[in-house]
Amino acid sequence: MKTFGSDITTDDIVDSLAFFDSWEDRYRYIIDLGKELPPMAESLQTEENQVKGCQSLVWLSEHLENDRLFFEADSNSHIVRGLLAVVLAAYNTKSPAEIQTFDIEGYFEELNLIKHLSPSRGNGLKAMVARIRETAARIAAMA
Repeated sequence: MKTFGSDITTDDIVDSLAFFDSWEDRYRYIIDLGKELPPMAESLQTEENQVKGCQSLVWLSEHLENDRLFFEADSNSHIVRGLLAVVLAAYNTKSPAEIQTFDIEGYFEELNLIKHLSPSRGNGLKAMVARIRETAARIAAMA
């Protein structure tokens, strides 16, 4: 199984999405990315790991290994699983400092993503990013 953030990078996703002419095809690609996310153990699908601000159910857990954050994520929505994959390509396997300095808005702009999402999906995407960045800031502060 490929790891988002190391085997599948933001550049890979930008390049792949640029290949498609229609947003219908791009959505299909994003959904397919979500199918590549490793399944999250049900034991991690807890209230504590639930991302607030998402219309769908979204869970996100992390662990720190050698100053790198590794995330597990899941959702009950296929498109949201795909959006999680897009986000994890940017943040998974990175140090807290790299997460805090990564230009996620520029990445989303390059993907031309936000304006093609419903407002509720866009807010959910922002909530996922906020949760990851808050986690990175908390861990960086403990170091």
